[in-house]
Amino acid sequence: MASTFELCPGRMIGGNHPCFIIAEIGQNHQGDIEIAKKMIKVAKDSGADCAKFQKSELEYKFNKRALERPYNSKNSWGKTYGEHKRHLEFSHEQYRELQRYAADVGISFTASGMDEMAVEFLHEINVPFFKVGSGDTNNFPYLEKTAKKGRPMVVSSGMQSMETMRRVYRTVKEHNPNFAILQCTSAYPLEAEDVNLRVITEYQKEFPDIPIGYSGHESGINISVAAVALGAKVLERHITLDKTWKGSDHEASLDPSELAELVRSVRLVERALGTGIKRMLPCEKACHDKLGKSVVAKVRIPKGSVLTLDMLAVKVAEPMGFPAEDIFQLVGNKVKEDIEEDESITSELVDNYGKKAKC
Repeated sequence: MASTFELCPGRMIGGNHPCFIIAEIGQNHQGDIEIAKKMIKVAKDSGADCAKFQKSELEYKFNKRALERPYNSKNSWGKTYGEHKRHLEFSHEQYRELQRYAADVGISFTASGMDEMAVEFLHEINVPFFKVGSGDTNNFPYLEKTAKKGRPMVVSSGMQSMETMRRVYRTVKEHNPNFAILQCTSAYPLEAEDVNLRVITEYQKEFPDIPIGYSGHESGINISVAAVALGAKVLERHITLDKTWKGSDHEASLDPSELAELVRSVRLVERALGTGIKRMLPCEKACHDKLGKSVVAKVRIPKGSVLTLDMLAVKVAEPMGFPAEDIFQLVGNKVKEDIEEDESITSELVDNYGKKAKC
């Protein structure tokens, strides 16, 4: 059984707890704090558990040449990559404002710390957990420093191998027992052939003492719902207010109606998963009473006869007698009364038979 722990105040994950659903706003807010607030409200209204952003301290995430290179993409917000990223990056005070807004509407708030200084800031504002984006999953100094801070962690695994993920597990586990690993493929949008949901079950075998989840970039909700059916305990999906907006993530994001449908579908599947214990359920009793088959006399059986298989048949019978599954156990038992052809074989008619008829 995977360990359970409190990811956000009052919200446990792992074990039999409901899947924790993260609405990844990322930078789909277009650099506009009012849009960001609308997206937080959408996440809340849709039933998601958390609204998440991406926080960078740009001079710590990129070197100077990376920030200075020309950026002529249709998605660009500036002439250089640095100008583009600065347009999309909220200030510390804006992050605090968004955090307060999320608290007001009643949804958990966090962000991926995209570099070590961003993690320091998120730790300072007391986010409930750290999200590690796939780009930092093999950044082992970053992982170790983040793990040592003691907050729960959710670690994506895009662009990584199983060998690397084993090392990630060991590195984080040494300092912090409360973390989850998410299967992820870093492509936007993601084609179904590249999702590789079976990695979820492989992670469950490799890391049985932590919750496993899924971070998806595919179109639609079906694959994400399937991930939950496979046992994902954390589910992350990007969201947008408009898939046609500028930015490479919008096309791979869910709009508000899709997010709401995802949450409804996940909760429905969780109800359907059940306990794994196979038994006749109370809801099946009416069908069993109406159509359940039991043992009847195939021929007239005189009192004192020893039952043989050729004397018995299985039918829907009134009254209900021994269940069909007991027919072989009845062979060799003596009957106490005359039994007419087609009559139900009940416990009162069979000598010293211990099993009672089902009801």
